[in-house]
Amino acid sequence: MREAIRGVPRARGAAVGAPPLIGVTTHMEPARWGEWVREAALLPVPYVRSVERAGGVPVMLPPTAGLRGLDALIGALGGVVFSGGGDLDPQLYGMGRHYETGPPQPQRDRFELALLRAVIDADLPFLAIGRGMQALNVARGGALVQHLPEAVGHAGHAPPGGMYGGHPVQIDPTSTLGKILGETAQVATRHHQAVARLGKGLAAVAWAEDQVVEAVELQGHRFGLGVQWHPEEGEDRRLFEALVAEAWGR
Repeated sequence: MREAIRGVPRARGAAVGAPPLIGVTTHMEPARWGEWVREAALLPVPYVRSVERAGGVPVMLPPTAGLRGLDALIGALGGVVFSGGGDLDPQLYGMGRHYETGPPQPQRDRFELALLRAVIDADLPFLAIGRGMQALNVARGGALVQHLPEAVGHAGHAPPGGMYGGHPVQIDPTSTLGKILGETAQVATRHHQAVARLGKGLAAVAWAEDQVVEAVELQGHRFGLGVQWHPEEGEDRRLFEALVAEAWGR
């Protein structure tokens, strides 16, 4: 496990050989438990279980109003998972809001874009999933297709009924992703937005049959991977295992 990240000291409690702390970004939404209805930091359990089963220690990262303490956070973590969720504000990539685009979440957008830039600057391993991949693309100056069915002529990437669909992806075998998963994979999918213009330094490394970009890698980064699908929804833990292995420094 690394003792420092570009001059940022490792937290004192992070013993050498201890499982790495893996931060996972969360929703901030109203929730009900017992008699209470309160704003809460929420994270679907499959993310937690996927990190744990891969050998890491999951740490929830709520979208805090302030951005102070990012350096300390980066210094304490071995890696970060940017989780799925709602649509980014299209103003962030210079577009007006499509009628199918979800309501803005300025606090989450602001926090995650700042965290992404800090993680990239620190060369910290990360896995960006769904919305996370879209945030990565926007953080690097890219743009998004706001409503994919209009662009590809079908709704196969976001089936109705609040369930995950599935489809195959073709993977560049020379990429980091290809070395982990091989040349093809069957993936769990649910997204109505996608990459329109790649951000700076990002390379497309996987595609659906309709040529929608399904994964990107940040060139020159030790482990910077974004996937449009949801690897937490299933039994294949290879992407989480690769992230944790890199965070552990094996």
